[in-house]
Formats: sequence, structure tokens, C-alpha cells
Amino acid sequence: MEYPSRLIEEAVNQIAKLPGIGKKTALRLVLHLIKGKEIQTYALTDSLNNLRANIKFCSRCHTICDGDTCSICASHRRDRGMICVVEDVKDVMAIENTAQYTGLYHVLGGIISPVSGIGPADLKIESLVQRLSPGQGSEPVREVILALSPTMEGDTTAFYINRRIKDLDLRISVIARGVPVGGDLEYADEITLGRSITGRTLFN
Repeated sequence: MEYPSRLIEEAVNQIAKLPGIGKKTALRLVLHLIKGKEIQTYALTDSLNNLRANIKFCSRCHTICDGDTCSICASHRRDRGMICVVEDVKDVMAIENTAQYTGLYHVLGGIISPVSGIGPADLKIESLVQRLSPGQGSEPVREVILALSPTMEGDTTAFYINRRIKDLDLRISVIARGVPVGGDLEYADEITLGRSITGRTLFN
């Protein structure tokens, strides 16, 4: 594809690096920004710069937040005896949209994937183990829900976590397989995901 300007080509190449966006879509977005008001483009770039400069992660569950602790961990209305372990922040958002879960979360920041060079040490597994250890939390955790995508990597991660915490005095469960095997949580509809949470089973 030939571009009338090197500046347009550079912008298209950068936007096309985003997931799910090809060169044609990137070009439409760039042309939209050029045709639109200048203040709108600056508002977008300022927002992105502010995002990169000031975004924080909860010191307890590792989800994205504005301060040291996220609103879920800080809420007194949440069931502090339940921790739902998820791969990424988008999974927290997906489960929250079901309105079926009232406990806390723990974001791993990924899943074990030898092909991608991601091992247990690259994830927030150790902080989860510390969080579950007696005397670490303000209230004892009675159940850990492994809400990982039902893929080979997700199952590998679940088995590893189960092995690390199985000797602790708590219940370990997995979400019911209402989510299609091989699929990702973010693409599941809210009803299916909600039933998966409420119909979770013991991990064994």
C-alpha cells in the first residue's frame, strides 16, 4: 500500500500494531484523526501519555487501578474469604459484569506458556501463595477459585497453582466448564460466564 505522506505511513504502522487492527482499519483511523478537530487528536494523545505515565497496579491483587489499592480490595462489601485467580485484568472486568461474584481477585499477569517463554516465575504466583499463607491477610481465605481459560496453558497454570497451595487449609475450585474449551473468558457471554462462576467445581 502506498501512502501520500510518510507521516501517515508512520502513524498507520504504529496503530496497526494494536491487536485486531489491520493496515486498512489503521488507515481509516488516521484519516479520521486528520479530518477531525485538532483538539480531539491532542486529547487522545494526552490521554494515552497520561495512561502510560500514571497507571498503577493494586499492591494486593495486581489489577489496574489509580492508587495503591484497587476499589475491589478496598471495599468492605466484598467477601474476603474468597479469591478468584484470573489471567488478566480483562478477566476481572468480564466476571464483574456478571454480577455473580462478590469475592476478591488475584491477577496472575499471564499463564504458563513454555512456547512463549513464560514460566511460573514470570507470573504473580508467589504473591498469591504469600497472600494465602496463614497470618498474611486480615481474614482467613476459605476458597480459591481458579478462573483460567480452559486451554492447555490455562490448565497447566491451574495444576501448578493447585500443587503449590494444596497443603493449605482451604477449598480449591475451578469454574464450571460452561465456557467453551479452547476459548477465552473475554469472549464468553455474561450468562455463560455467570453460570460458570456459580456452578464452579472442586479442583482435583
